[in-house]
Amino acid sequence: MDSRINRLGVALLAVATALLYPAFFMTEMQAAAPNVVVILADDLGFSDLGCYGGEIDTPNLDRLAAGGLRFTQGYNTARCWPTRGALLTGYYAQAIRRDALPGGEFSLGNSRPAWARLLPELLASAGYHSYHSGKWHIDGDPLKQGCESSLQIEGGQNDYFDVAGVTIDGGPIPKTDGFYVTTAVGDHAVDCLKRHSKEHVTAPFFQYVAFTSPHFPLHAPQNLVEKYRARYRAGWDAIRRARYRRIVEAGLVTTPLAAVPWDQSSPASLPKGLAIVGPGEVNQPFAWERLSAEQQEFQANKLAIHAAMVDAMDQAIGRIIGQLKAMDAFDNTLIIFASDNGASAEMIVRGKGHDPARPPGSQFTYLCLGPGGAACANAPFRGAKKSLREGGIATPWIVHWPRGIAARGELRRQPVHVIDVVPTVLDLAGIAAPKEHDGKPVPPMHGRSFAAALADASAPPAHEEIWWCHEGNRAVRVGDWKLVAANGKPWELYDLAKDRCETVNLAAEAPARVAELEAAWNRIAGECRRSD
Repeated sequence: MDSRINRLGVALLAVATALLYPAFFMTEMQAAAPNVVVILADDLGFSDLGCYGGEIDTPNLDRLAAGGLRFTQGYNTARCWPTRGALLTGYYAQAIRRDALPGGEFSLGNSRPAWARLLPELLASAGYHSYHSGKWHIDGDPLKQGCESSLQIEGGQNDYFDVAGVTIDGGPIPKTDGFYVTTAVGDHAVDCLKRHSKEHVTAPFFQYVAFTSPHFPLHAPQNLVEKYRARYRAGWDAIRRARYRRIVEAGLVTTPLAAVPWDQSSPASLPKGLAIVGPGEVNQPFAWERLSAEQQEFQANKLAIHAAMVDAMDQAIGRIIGQLKAMDAFDNTLIIFASDNGASAEMIVRGKGHDPARPPGSQFTYLCLGPGGAACANAPFRGAKKSLREGGIATPWIVHWPRGIAARGELRRQPVHVIDVVPTVLDLAGIAAPKEHDGKPVPPMHGRSFAAALADASAPPAHEEIWWCHEGNRAVRVGDWKLVAANGKPWELYDLAKDRCETVNLAAEAPARVAELEAAWNRIAGECRRSD
């Protein structure tokens, strides 16, 4: 009898343990700080990815979106270096001397205040090991600001095929056949993860991957360019409309399409005139049917090169994902993907110049996407890089973390900004934001954690106000209302809930609303001045 009771007790204990263990296991796993991978594209348009309505093949990013979340209202600063400073500090760039306020001075040589430390330094206190691969464009040396390894490409940004100017941990890398900088950035990130899995197997990591793709010059392997040539023969107007249809079907943006994507009274400039590139170039987003056959061919080729650059970046991201899986880190890695600004309408020739006799997109050519291509890439919005219209500041924003996000393939409509990345990562890692540095108080971060939105589609936004300033352009968003003004131009007012593409200016009808939002813009500008 006693033995039967004992056996029954053992059996009940085993059942209880089996039932309790999963709950205990999940609690323990959820308590583990996530690894973090932040991936930043350069000059990528809002709808360039397949999962954001584009026709470019981006299967790896599409799978991250399907397994995680897409934010429909993700924002950057409209320019590369302010976004990078804001992304890694949690502050508006103007508060940390990385961009100018009206009436203020700014240069890329300006250093951040000592209290504006970067995310790798802040994560070190929790045992994280940090690595950087790609474009830096922030003041200071990444190796002296918390990164244990760094591939920097600042010296080689005008030639994707030349290893000159590309360094790893301060030293040059050897010349190799078939070098392509996008591939090199992905390969270095994979190497850092491999090293981490061997040397710090129990410690969390932060990997910052900053591609230059698809920033000009338009350079891509010719086999990838060939893949896309036929895809763009229909022209940018047809591509833009097709993207808009898919965007609406996906529920990403449902308000009317901007009929005029660019201010055609202000054509993009090109040093030494269009002749430096050839007769196929145009400096305005003319209707496709207005272009000559030669211009259509030339512009379709540029769109194909742009697509090839995005495709190459996605392939590099696929290799990073493969390494995360190989080291059994994928499920507990928070991956955040965004772009530093919208697609660029700039027309520039730098570096080694442009040789029109070479195949477009190959070494020794120097092409830019230009206004027509940018209008397509930033569909459905108006504006482009540097502009504070949605086309200049809206970014695809993917968040993936299987162990921490239950949702799969859902949308999140809460507005988020690159200033929110640092507070969100610190929140999820259980690290308090610093309140003092060298005995002096640290200003509160402008960014706020959007962690609540990862679990709840109905969670309130991290903050009601988002602010922008760049090259005299100004904008502020309060709730669904956006006030925006180009440099020297009057304010325009838009209700983004009904008009995300900024087609109907309501400023004349709602002067009180304009005054309210202008006061908010001025208040935040004052906070940035005091922080600096």
